[in-house]
Amino acid sequence: MSEHRRKPPQPQGGGRAAARRAAQQPSGRRGARPTSGSPGPSAHSSSGAYGSTSTPREEDPAYGGRAEARKAQRGGRRRAPDVAGPPRGPGRRSASGGSGKKRFIDYPRFGKQGWRRWVPSWKLVSACSLACFGLLVAFIGAAYYMVAIPDVAQAAKAQNNVYYWADGSQMVATGGEVNRQIIPYEQIPSAMRYAVISAENKTFETDSGVDPQGIARALLNMAKGGQTQGGSTITQQYVKNAQLNDQSQTITRKFKELFISIKVGATKKKSEIMAGYLNTAYYGRGAYGLQAAARTYYGKDAKSLDPSQCAFLASLLKGATYFDPAGAPEIDPAATAEQNTKNATERWTWILDQEVKDKHMAQAERDKYRVFPMPDKPKKGANLSGQIGYLVSLAQASAKNSNPDMNLSQGGYQIFTTFDKKKVQEMEGVVKKVRDKNIDPKKRPTKDTFVQFGAASVDVKTGAIVAIYGGDDATKHFTNNADETGAQVGSTFKPFVLAAGMEYGKRDPNKPASQGDSSRTPVSPDSIYSGKNKLKIKNYDGTVWKDENGNEWLQTNDGDESYNPPSYAIDLRYAMQESVNTPYVQLGMDVGTDKVKQAAMAAGLRDSKTSMASSSVPSFSIGTSSPSAIRMAGAYATFAASGTQRDPFSVTQVKKNGRVIYTHEDQSKSAFPAAVANNVTDVLKNVVDKGTGTNAKLSGRQVAGKTGTTDGNRSAWFVGYTPQYSTAVGMYRLDDNETSKKREFLKMFGTGGQEKIHGASFPSTIWHDYMQEALGGSPAVPFPAPEKIGDKVYGGGMSPSPTPVATPSTPPSPSPSIKPSQTPTMSPSPSPSSTCSRWDWTCNDNTGGANQGPTNGGTDGGPTPSPTPSRTKPGGGTGGAGPGGWFGGTNGG
Repeated sequence: MSEHRRKPPQPQGGGRAAARRAAQQPSGRRGARPTSGSPGPSAHSSSGAYGSTSTPREEDPAYGGRAEARKAQRGGRRRAPDVAGPPRGPGRRSASGGSGKKRFIDYPRFGKQGWRRWVPSWKLVSACSLACFGLLVAFIGAAYYMVAIPDVAQAAKAQNNVYYWADGSQMVATGGEVNRQIIPYEQIPSAMRYAVISAENKTFETDSGVDPQGIARALLNMAKGGQTQGGSTITQQYVKNAQLNDQSQTITRKFKELFISIKVGATKKKSEIMAGYLNTAYYGRGAYGLQAAARTYYGKDAKSLDPSQCAFLASLLKGATYFDPAGAPEIDPAATAEQNTKNATERWTWILDQEVKDKHMAQAERDKYRVFPMPDKPKKGANLSGQIGYLVSLAQASAKNSNPDMNLSQGGYQIFTTFDKKKVQEMEGVVKKVRDKNIDPKKRPTKDTFVQFGAASVDVKTGAIVAIYGGDDATKHFTNNADETGAQVGSTFKPFVLAAGMEYGKRDPNKPASQGDSSRTPVSPDSIYSGKNKLKIKNYDGTVWKDENGNEWLQTNDGDESYNPPSYAIDLRYAMQESVNTPYVQLGMDVGTDKVKQAAMAAGLRDSKTSMASSSVPSFSIGTSSPSAIRMAGAYATFAASGTQRDPFSVTQVKKNGRVIYTHEDQSKSAFPAAVANNVTDVLKNVVDKGTGTNAKLSGRQVAGKTGTTDGNRSAWFVGYTPQYSTAVGMYRLDDNETSKKREFLKMFGTGGQEKIHGASFPSTIWHDYMQEALGGSPAVPFPAPEKIGDKVYGGGMSPSPTPVATPSTPPSPSPSIKPSQTPTMSPSPSPSSTCSRWDWTCNDNTGGANQGPTNGGTDGGPTPSPTPSRTKPGGGTGGAGPGGWFGGTNGG
């Protein structure tokens, strides 16, 4: 065939028409356009229409033929496989409109249409699942690593302070925020541990600390709004009780509890977890922790519980409201005693049986416990009634003073006291007996109301406070009467004046003070002073003492009695025996009231504004100060110990979590030379043998002591001692009503049916009866023999003369001050066999005693028949210490 008739070969891709049609497709459905510098689609031949042959361009899409082109023209939804065409360039798009480059996450899915695009592939699902699982593991790991086991929360650490008697037995547990006492694992009975494991968490010893099924169940219930549930393992309960301040039942707290529990289970020993759980769990009746529960329900320590009692206490962990046999109808009316007893018995039985099943108890041992161990009945309050509250407050103050950093409010302290339980009970019993027998507010409402007693007893050799009486009941009367009350001590202060006279001496007006001790002469008990009533008090240089207003001081004696007229010369021993005021007021001026104060402080009194009166007035020497019964007992103990002073103390040791943090150390000092102290004792011994203190005599024992009564009969004291114990007893009337705006000491004339209260009456009776019981069958010990001390000096203007001097061996007849219209009644002197001591107020003969008193008056021997003297100016008495006092001082007894 000729060349011009030959049909030219068609280019691949369907010819020019197909190429043109393909070129006319929308930009999203066709390939890339030619780039700049490339031939256009019309330049596909080198000559005319029939010239050279054509070849397809690399940039043109390759089509298999006209059919393929037509398909592409109809929409390009399907694309023929690239059989011969070149690969798409980076800018070409698929026929479906997607990018030619495959994405990292094929979603929506590549190459899928309609809803199929949104169905993830199995590869995507698997990858996402693995990724989530990995993130969860990483989160748990990070949380476990980052969470720290917190310190035990303050609410879990708070516990009671436990106070112990001197013999080591427990007095009371109180004073912390909650009733709890932490004990170590070793003191927890194995029976208690096994009972709790069998009842609460059988897998405790092997589990990891959490129960995933229990946690999931609790979370599900809370999410559904159902009943909340707590952690199911002992570890989780321990974390809940001891580690978390937040006790709410929330999902957040559950997650926090979960992570802490996991770490606690992995880092703490099982023994530590068990001890922590039992020490923080609540057992009802306000008892937190096993030790508090054991004391509350059975009155014993946890280590002494038997397996039966342990099973019952373990049953309380289920909910004490419904398992305490005492019942709790105030919380839930259904929690009656009968129903709770039934509940407790059933659970107690079940726990014991479970212990056998779990091989924690042999069947033979189980058979021993067939009777339910009924616990003690609930006690009212913290048992701070009676004297316990006073003892606790005193021990708290002592412990705090020993270590100011001690935080007793936090609790957890073990405080060992000096209090002798038997002696405390004896002192309380004696006071109660005297009160019940003599004080009757209903019978004498104006005389016997507001009557208070206070007492303290101190061990002479150590300074330990062995007993106190603080009042009727610490839960009703809140002031501790053994401590400072404001009651003046009266003539019980005179021994400090005598000690100052022996220690420092009487000042010599003829020698300058610059000579120091050489200007002073130590006095002996035989020194002579005036016993005249209304004695004009002088300075040591012989000038009359005057107050700031120029008023003189006329010192009175109790009952306005003068002794040994007309010379009035009596020695200091006799003046102490009869409690005559004027010699000791003048002695105080001769020695210096500053030295008297110094001697009192050396003996053990405090220089406190609330207890130590001003020493700038003469009456300071006869007891205008108001130290506590504890301090007076301690100061007199200094004399009993031959001048060695020890501060009274009430705490021997303090522990915290089993560690000793304080131990009392004996701190003694020499307050007086032994000669001074022993001579004071000898003088005070004479007071009990022959003077105002005869009511305090103890058969077969040596006793030294002093009575004290204040002006206006507002307080009365007896302070005395043996070589073993020193005891102070005070009595007063104090209107201290909280609603009253003033605090006033009232007069005791007529109180207890007595015309007058004095130190020789109720106070000395209490002292005698208590000391007789406290000493019991202990051997009688004599006082040291006094050695001669000082010189016989003459004070207050007295001078040696042949006039007889009143001494204890030759007592004079006191001369009462009588108005001219009165004549004293003279009575014949009874024979020694038919008379009582003039100071024995319990004697019922007609020569004297408590109810009558001597016919010629007396000091502390009872009421005086002489009338109250007329005073030309107001003032005097106890209040006479102030300016303008015409008569001064306290009463003698």
